[in-house]
Amino acid sequence: LSFFAAVGFSILIPILFGQAIDSLVLFDGDRITGKAISNGTLLFIALGLLAASLARGIFDFARTYTTDSLSQLVSYDIRNRFYDKLQHLSFAYHDKEHTGDLMSKATADVEAVRRYVNMGLVRSSEVLVRIIALLAYLTYLNWELTLISLVFVPFIIVRSTLVMGRLRRMWLQVQKSVGQTVTVLQENLVGIHVVKAFAAEDYEKRKYEHKAQILRDEMFQSERLQGTNSAWMTLYFTTALGLVLWYGGWEVIRGDLTPGQLATFILLLNQLTFPIRMSAFIINSFSRAISSGSRLFDVLDAESPVMEKEGAFALNRAEGRVRFENVSFAYESRLAALRNINISAKKGQITAILGAPGSGKTTIVNLLPRFYEVDEGRITIDCHDIRDLTLGSLRRNVGIVQQDVFLFNATIKDNIAYGAGDAALDDVIKVAKIAQLHDHIASLPEGYDTWVGERGATLSGGQKQRLSIARSLLIDPPILILDDSTSSVDVQTERQIH
Repeated sequence: LSFFAAVGFSILIPILFGQAIDSLVLFDGDRITGKAISNGTLLFIALGLLAASLARGIFDFARTYTTDSLSQLVSYDIRNRFYDKLQHLSFAYHDKEHTGDLMSKATADVEAVRRYVNMGLVRSSEVLVRIIALLAYLTYLNWELTLISLVFVPFIIVRSTLVMGRLRRMWLQVQKSVGQTVTVLQENLVGIHVVKAFAAEDYEKRKYEHKAQILRDEMFQSERLQGTNSAWMTLYFTTALGLVLWYGGWEVIRGDLTPGQLATFILLLNQLTFPIRMSAFIINSFSRAISSGSRLFDVLDAESPVMEKEGAFALNRAEGRVRFENVSFAYESRLAALRNINISAKKGQITAILGAPGSGKTTIVNLLPRFYEVDEGRITIDCHDIRDLTLGSLRRNVGIVQQDVFLFNATIKDNIAYGAGDAALDDVIKVAKIAQLHDHIASLPEGYDTWVGERGATLSGGQKQRLSIARSLLIDPPILILDDSTSSVDVQTERQIH
């Protein structure tokens, strides 16, 4: 409603203005004279113009508010769906994707879609309605002038079609370059200690500068094409306006058109500058949204290699009997990481898996909670094939102290209680004591409310490992796996864990 009302009042203003001119001006041959008009009529005309302008402003605000709200709701929904999808994709998917590229999709690509919904999708409807309404009234005023004003429309359509195809390809490449640039930045920030250790600052600077230059050149090309297209649109309109002014003047001289009608025609034609100029912007935003949308749906439509079986049942608390039966596995069909592996661990039994680096120990750890899917054979817990279990119940029964310890930028208590958010402080302290970490935490000024910093920057390597052990112990899994990262943990701690 606000959308149509805003268009209607914007058209009403030139009509009132033209009527005001005809009420005040008398054109007689080649002579212009004034008409006798009362102050009341003048006041009525002025108030009418003022009321129409105020109404247009109010409905324009309502239209802007609703379209902005719609675009924010769309981007909110896409962001949540994108993030939720990432949570449910397996390790096999994340191994192939660059973190920086995923971050670019979650930010720049979502924003491109939001801008299109706000400034493209809704505005394209407004442009269409405004053009139809304006052309209908212009034809009613003078069909000859209307035909003259539309003489360049075929050129506009052809050029817009060609530009849209080129912009789509350009923006797709721009979004890819943005993802590559963010990837370089993300890797540099995560590996800043390695960069400093090897004095590779200049190398990293040159690497980022190269990606930034590629992005700059691609952005420049797309913006140049967009600017050129906008300039051509303006040129077409200005030329048409000049022809209308020339021919309309002759119409007034011949008496086929009044001065007010010509003024109304020109003012309404001037309103066509908005849809014409907006059409160039809409084409650009549409092209960018298509490329961004395709990148987003590459993730949203991705099938996880590890899927929960239909009809899978929840395993309550397992006894802890684990078997690997002729298990074989390979990453991306490369050389097999595991071949015909048979392992058996009974309830309460400690099983140690030894081997050289790269022999598949961590792979075995990742297969048990189904971070990856086995290629051959099967893995069972209490004689249940893990593929028959729900992923949530399976992973609640398997606790892992991983080789690469990751801590969140939160308090020590929150990091230990991760996965068991309702845990009491007493339970957190209990597992911290088992992990031989309580004394260090107690010595800190804020104790368990101490923030560990990003990636656990305030803790030493050994303390991170102990905190990770405490986190796994808090959920009390019947099956606990200690990756070889725990090699630095003392014997006393291992005994308490077991």
